[in-house]
Amino acid sequence: MRGGFIMKDTKINKKRKIFKMPHIYVLLVSIICICAIATWIIPAGEFERAANESGSMIVVPGTYKVVESSPVGPFQMIRSIYKGMVDAGSIVFFVFIAYASIGLIISTGAFNGLIAGLLRVVKGKYRAIIIPIFITVIGAASSTIGVFEEVLPFIPIFVGVAIAMGYDAIVGLSIVALGAGLGYSGAAMNPFTVGMAQSIAELPQLSGAGYRVFCHLAQIIVASIYIVKYALKVQSDPAKSVVYGDDFSHLSMSQDDLENHPFGLREKLVLLTLAVGIGAVVYGTKVHGWYFEELCGVFLIMGIVSSIIMGWGPNVIADKMAKSFSDIAMACLMIGLARGILVVLTEGKIIDTIVYAFSVPLSKLPRWLAGEAMLLVQTLLNFVIPSGSGQAVTSMPIMAPLSDLLNIPRQVAVLAFQFGDGLSNVLWPTAFAPIVCGIAGVKVEKWWKFFVPLFGLLFLTQCCLILLAIVIGWA
Repeated sequence: MRGGFIMKDTKINKKRKIFKMPHIYVLLVSIICICAIATWIIPAGEFERAANESGSMIVVPGTYKVVESSPVGPFQMIRSIYKGMVDAGSIVFFVFIAYASIGLIISTGAFNGLIAGLLRVVKGKYRAIIIPIFITVIGAASSTIGVFEEVLPFIPIFVGVAIAMGYDAIVGLSIVALGAGLGYSGAAMNPFTVGMAQSIAELPQLSGAGYRVFCHLAQIIVASIYIVKYALKVQSDPAKSVVYGDDFSHLSMSQDDLENHPFGLREKLVLLTLAVGIGAVVYGTKVHGWYFEELCGVFLIMGIVSSIIMGWGPNVIADKMAKSFSDIAMACLMIGLARGILVVLTEGKIIDTIVYAFSVPLSKLPRWLAGEAMLLVQTLLNFVIPSGSGQAVTSMPIMAPLSDLLNIPRQVAVLAFQFGDGLSNVLWPTAFAPIVCGIAGVKVEKWWKFFVPLFGLLFLTQCCLILLAIVIGWA
């Protein structure tokens, strides 16, 4: 009898070993296929749209109507892959240029030298303090000027630093991904999400910033405690890492090399160049409305000036940029594939139907529960509309008046939107999860194994923050 159980357990283990997560390209194309099938099942529908004061085309509440079906056929579905690549072209080429430019700065070793200086100040387990420090720094940039793609080039350096400190690639990836994701979730003045959502909800720009900062800090504390505990566990027993046994030799560095990394005049001038460049980005974005074209120019200038400071010739600069282009190519193609999903849903005319279907049950919920439901709806919507501004113009014209009917402050509707948009960007395969994993060299299923429990904790935190906002009548 016991032998029978052993045989049965062995068969189960073999079955478990047989299952393998599909390649991320396969996963994204599979989602495109599922969405194409959905266009044959889900009724097509549309809201009327009108231009608001800023010129953005927004949904007119109460105008949803069923329209003629527009199912996406097999050949049209295949074409959506190309159309997605083209549609996401501005983001793809921005990531290429920003990654290569920041790659030049990283190659100078200036950033390593800065971290080495920090590590010489803090010793032992206290070194984990760099985790919340850099999550907060990156989050502040995301919260204010809306950086997200711009910080992706920093993933390899943080992965290398985390490994050198005795942690793993997941820790390094988390610092950047969670920093950016939480920055969007707790954004005080992000113009691409909060700014647009408040404009649509007819709220004063930047209003409610104090409570948003409180929400951001609360989420940073929860995430930092979780990541630090994981990092210290891996440091004491590397076998407990979710990526244990995976090869990160192309990104890793030794602890001695990190701690003793030179930090001379040239490295300091490179960091000064980076600081001036970031200042220019902040100023240009806020004052002149700079976007990808201008930001690419600033990034290129930062990278080239840093290279000149280090004394590199044109061929060295070109070789380093070519390597960066090669390293980021897979992640950039993921962006285009993910956009193909949106193309299918748009051509099938079912996005508005999905939004309408989500909004109807909300109107029947009690006040205290409706805010939480808004958060859930916005989180789910980010799967099909991963663009923050795109989600704002589609969902906020519905959620804002709906919050009036439920006697919920419109600020809460905006908060639910930014919570749902920000953090799920590093969860959904249609958003940035596969992209950040590709850059870090981490398998997406292993990222999910680490991140999903933390996402659950942060989602509960957001629910509490929304409930608190309703209770105190935050407006």
